[in-house]
Amino acid sequence: MHALSGAAALSYRNAMNIATRTIEKTTIANTTVGHTACPHDCPSTCALDIEIGADGRIGRVRGSDANSYTAGVICAKVARYAERLYHPDRLMHPLRRTGAKGAGGWQRVAWADALDEIAEAFLKAEAKHGSETVWPYYYAGTMGWVQRDSIDRLRHAKKYSGFFDSVCVNQAWTGFVMGAGTLRGPDPREMAKSDCVVIWGTNAVSTQVNVMTHAIRARKDRGAKIVVIDIYDNPTMKQADIKLILNPGSDAALACAVMHVAFRDGHADRAYLAQYADDPAGLEAHLQTRTPQWASAITGLSVEDIEAFARLVGTTKKTYFRLGYGFTRSRNGAVSMHAALSVPVVLGSFQHEGGGGFHSNSGIFGMDNRLLTGASLVDPAIRHLPQTELGRILTGDATALQGGAPVTAMLIQNTNPMNVMPEQRLVRQGFAREDLFVAVHEQFMTDTAAVADIVLPATMFVEHDDIYRGGGHSHILLGPKLVEPPEDVRTNLFVIEELGRRLGVADMPGFGLSERQHIDAILSPIGAGFDDLLSDKWIDRQPDFDKAHFLDGFAHADGRFRFRPDWQQQKAPTRPPESMGLQGPVETLPVFPDYWAAVEAADADHPYRLATPPARNYLNSSFAETRTSRDKEGRPELMISPDDAGREAIASGDVVTIGNARASLRIHARVTDVAKPGTLIAEGLWPNGAHLDGEGINVLTSAEAAAPYGGVGLHDNHVWLRK
Repeated sequence: MHALSGAAALSYRNAMNIATRTIEKTTIANTTVGHTACPHDCPSTCALDIEIGADGRIGRVRGSDANSYTAGVICAKVARYAERLYHPDRLMHPLRRTGAKGAGGWQRVAWADALDEIAEAFLKAEAKHGSETVWPYYYAGTMGWVQRDSIDRLRHAKKYSGFFDSVCVNQAWTGFVMGAGTLRGPDPREMAKSDCVVIWGTNAVSTQVNVMTHAIRARKDRGAKIVVIDIYDNPTMKQADIKLILNPGSDAALACAVMHVAFRDGHADRAYLAQYADDPAGLEAHLQTRTPQWASAITGLSVEDIEAFARLVGTTKKTYFRLGYGFTRSRNGAVSMHAALSVPVVLGSFQHEGGGGFHSNSGIFGMDNRLLTGASLVDPAIRHLPQTELGRILTGDATALQGGAPVTAMLIQNTNPMNVMPEQRLVRQGFAREDLFVAVHEQFMTDTAAVADIVLPATMFVEHDDIYRGGGHSHILLGPKLVEPPEDVRTNLFVIEELGRRLGVADMPGFGLSERQHIDAILSPIGAGFDDLLSDKWIDRQPDFDKAHFLDGFAHADGRFRFRPDWQQQKAPTRPPESMGLQGPVETLPVFPDYWAAVEAADADHPYRLATPPARNYLNSSFAETRTSRDKEGRPELMISPDDAGREAIASGDVVTIGNARASLRIHARVTDVAKPGTLIAEGLWPNGAHLDGEGINVLTSAEAAAPYGGVGLHDNHVWLRK
């Protein structure tokens, strides 16, 4: 195995877009302005205008005024992207570990040598344990299709273990598709035409600011009310006309009570239900006992607040329900999403511009990733391993390994599992194994890179070509390369191609193509290509009104919304492969929308519920390396209500310990009425070293799979609290 040399190497570097300057630009004063898209794991996928100086360095980053969803607004952390791109701690060269794992000893090596060592380690592991012992592992550090998903092509070509992504969308997408049959909904820009916007289970001010752009426009132009439903008094709550702060995992109880009131008070649209729903009579009968009084006991909301909310949405036809991810990150998350989506169906809100329920447009785009991911190479006999069971898998849990070979070799791109995955003590124990070879392709020395054997430096989004889609809106956006990467930094695609060549699969479908060729193939079903997007910047794929509002029928064979979902048979993009089967306690899933008490409830030994929502200045574990973001966030803290703090004799600044059967963690307390009594809040994924004992909050979270299609309850943890 040897690297290419001479003219062949230069040609290959150009094909892999390592040193080829390509800017679609607009000239302003003494700078050029490049047009691209934010690559980070956020539904907004903002269209960006980036100033580029004569020295080839980026300057100001702004939201594009020309994009009708971004509307010139982006979050502050992306606006200061130059701080991240030119960070002094950015990885610049391949490194080989010297000394013990995680001890911090590194030796600079050449790219050819590093790639040779990775390939040799993979071949050695495969010869000993079979191909499934190698587990390529990735996620959403970039949402660009080419740089994110090319790793699957290598996986399938080599018959390495499959990867079941289970940390983010599973419960949300599953619950939505159970009802609607697909992932789409009313144009998110219609929020600006609403008379009431319900922001349910997403802290949009911190995590997808463009939702607020359109909601506040509705308030300004139409006098619309903004309702925010969440588990603590977060920054989005500060923008609300009506705040509903409920107990974690209780959202379905609120939804059921609202529907009860709708039927009771004549706000249910019976004619609409007769045409578009499967069993409205059965639902109405089921809801007879799901009163506001019943829901109050579960949610912690007052009966008066539930009645007022039900009355508002029941009498406001143009109510837009913007359903987030946060409230589904619970063991009962799929049931909660299905129940929340059922509310606008009962009310008939989908019939009106500015009305209906929306979660994600991920089903509308018509893009084709089969060549990119090597879909033709998939062997259904190869096992799939859930990403969230990483700790169990690496510590040899036979059930997690599905009775197969141990994982002894990994390539990790676009994710930081030593920080973000649940059951962190198992994860750490697994990565410490001396018989586990790990190669990490990263931008910074993350917690995961720090325990690797080989670390490879990765490009950032302005340094390579890629393509993006916005689940929170309707645009496909191009992310063309705008500036040169550092000399010894390489793209994800380069690494996959080079490993493919060394591992003997470079002649298989999908290999040997550049980013631009892959983008052309991805866009071919919709009759577009790289050059079209280079000229137009984005393509708007929003369906027409009737399709978006399901007025031509919901996406089931009979065109009817499912109040009675088929929890075990429904097709969904989140459905596990047959080799894994259904997940969690599927046998107790409710027949109709209902509160399903499958959560990790508080008990005598664990009287508090812990949630771990995002911090405003971080995005998962990204941006935690930048000084401005860290300065703004301060330090890891646990938000505790004054009532709970008084009972435990805790003051702000005290070091407290929280724990459960999985672990315990010391953390500074912040006493604040932002937290609801009984609920503890720890915002943000801080680097493990930022915590008092070098362990992050995910030592407390569980990898238990949620029903029916997997996922985990990152906001669903019971804990004890001690000073």
